[in-house]
Amino acid sequence: MSLTVPESFAAGLDEDAAEWLAGLPALTASCLARWDLTVDGPPVHGVCALVVPVRRVDGEPAVLKMTWPHDEARHEALALSLWDGDGAVRLLDNDDDAWALLLERLDPATTLRTAPIGEALTVVTSMIGRLDRPAPPVVRHMRDNAARWVRELPAENDGRVPRELVGQAVAYCRELGPAAGNHLVNEDLHYDNVLRGEREPWLVIDPKPIAGDREFGLIPLLWNRFDEVMAAGGLTAIAGAAGLDRELARRWTFVRAVDNWLGSGEGHRLAATCARIAAATA
Repeated sequence: MSLTVPESFAAGLDEDAAEWLAGLPALTASCLARWDLTVDGPPVHGVCALVVPVRRVDGEPAVLKMTWPHDEARHEALALSLWDGDGAVRLLDNDDDAWALLLERLDPATTLRTAPIGEALTVVTSMIGRLDRPAPPVVRHMRDNAARWVRELPAENDGRVPRELVGQAVAYCRELGPAAGNHLVNEDLHYDNVLRGEREPWLVIDPKPIAGDREFGLIPLLWNRFDEVMAAGGLTAIAGAAGLDRELARRWTFVRAVDNWLGSGEGHRLAATCARIAAATA
């Protein structure tokens, strides 16, 4: 089988991915052969990974996920192996060198994005507790993120973000970074990353593991359905339902809002939403 990389997937990656994209068909073919997989439908994709529906030699449906190599996804297989299908998609096999994961197949068309916000928040906040594990030593730590942000946030500010907000974020990084815990945190837990399953009604996919405070991982729940979340009680309600520290959640959410506000292009929807989140948590 010769894989045709969807143009929409290639367009979403920057020029640094050109070499990887050129080798992706051959790399995918080698994984299909290695695990004796048969393609079972057209590929789908998110921003950083191509997902091919497959069947194993015994007919079991699965998906082959080919990820563009980047630091945030480096320990996805490790996190999934630690969760072992308990609230998350089951890892069937992986190849770290190829950045390839063989996963149980879920329903990609049914996510928490379209679920009523009350149901969606109930599911996700329960997942935060279920997926709590000590972080292995190899996982990147948010204290390093915080130390980097102390240097980078002021340097990156081109005037779009009020200087006093950047200063507040830097102060929080100095305070919270060195004291951060050692929980295994999924910093990209949001509604589109919780899919309908057969073993369980909902299962988490696509974790971006980082070690530290669980409160660090809440902001995607705001920036993906901000108005609905605010109407349902906002960050305070989310932290309370998840059994987390509300003040720590506010501070880490503010820091990440400022960082993503600076990192998003001017006029980008995420930048506008992060500006609103920063105002709500300052």
